Amino acid sequence: MRSPRVASLIASATEIVTALGGRDLLVARSHECDFPADVVVLPTVTAPKLDIAKPSGDIDRQVRMLLEQALSVYRVDTDALRALAPDIVVTQTQCEVCAVSQSDVEAALAHWTGAQPHIVSLAPNALEDVFADIDRVAAALGLEAQGRALTAGMRQRVDAVARRARTLSARPRVAAIEWIEPLMAAGNWVPELIALAGGENLFGAAGKHSPWMEWRDLVAADPDIILVTPCGFDIARSTREMTALTARPEWHDLRAVQSGSVFVADGNQYFNRPGPRLVDSLEILAELLHPDAFPARHAGTGWIRLPQTVS
Repeated sequence: MRSPRVASLIASATEIVTALGGRDLLVARSHECDFPADVVVLPTVTAPKLDIAKPSGDIDRQVRMLLEQALSVYRVDTDALRALAPDIVVTQTQCEVCAVSQSDVEAALAHWTGAQPHIVSLAPNALEDVFADIDRVAAALGLEAQGRALTAGMRQRVDAVARRARTLSARPRVAAIEWIEPLMAAGNWVPELIALAGGENLFGAAGKHSPWMEWRDLVAADPDIILVTPCGFDIARSTREMTALTARPEWHDLRAVQSGSVFVADGNQYFNRPGPRLVDSLEILAELLHPDAFPARHAGTGWIRLPQTVS
């Protein structure tokens, strides 16, 4: 029996497939799939319909315009996908904006003649869902044993952080920001990760979609720590966007700003990818919240401290 040919249309799924030992099964990727580094040689079969180089405020307006017209945010190259003849297409139903969705894939396959590929759709809203998605992908690929080993290792690392965090008395109050303009708090698995890392999450609810937030609410909460981790942005991109916050007159009066506790993390590679590296995201949070208890292994690569002079 031949091995399945897999098209991964979501970056976290590509990471899952490769972590399971299925790199050689991949025949196509999305435009966002860039880890591990060698997957970039795979053919790309998706593209955004908006200009992702624009500032976050402009991106938000473009997305809203597309959604108001009942249009998808992404294109799927049906001809390229058909030519690659995948047996399995991995996509997601969690967010229509963050990545190619199941409805996008179904539309692309609507007029596909002959045997259609099996669609594996991921639905991660919380950390436990990510483990379930890994098991789902592993089963589809016939790699069940590898799936069990992968999730077991992830759970051990999560437990190690949580056990250490529970011994600490301090629980810093954290505002996690997933989009800068307009302001959006981090939801889904991020509040859960903050709690596991020994913090108190101020905005967003575990297992729920990321909510919009008002500037006045951030000021009123006056968090101990502000974590900025925009969806799809790396550290350099996020830092450039920070003027939308730092230019506000109240910014420099915030407790987190005055104490030098504003951090920018790589949302593209870590916090907003519901795959194996969510455990790295938890470890990053532990480093930021409790620097005396957790070594800064991800400093400079996964996160930076925002200089207090940034304005």
